[in-house]
Amino acid sequence: MKEISWGDFQKVVMCVGTIVEVNDFPKARKPAYQMVIDFGDEIGMRKSSAQITKRYAKEDLLNRQVVAVVNFPKKQIANFMSECLVVGAVGDEGDVVLLSPDFKIKNGLRIG
Repeated sequence: MKEISWGDFQKVVMCVGTIVEVNDFPKARKPAYQMVIDFGDEIGMRKSSAQITKRYAKEDLLNRQVVAVVNFPKKQIANFMSECLVVGAVGDEGDVVLLSPDFKIKNGLRIG
């Protein structure tokens, strides 16, 4: 594993946001959802797609707080523009377990 500096880590902006909309993403190559996530007044709403259909139903994701990287450049995925990267732990089977706070906290709070 390659080490990074503290300065490198500080460049990554991870924040907490609440999923306010979840939709199927039929044009994705692998099963995925399209989500809209509220990161509060300073960052606002961001869209993301995530291959999390193995563990999560759409109704389980709505109003759930998650952690996402908010300072990556936008990325075109099929016909959808992803504006942040929701983070999670990836299991051996490729299924993702989302990272989220234990308690409800203010949207937009930075991780780090």
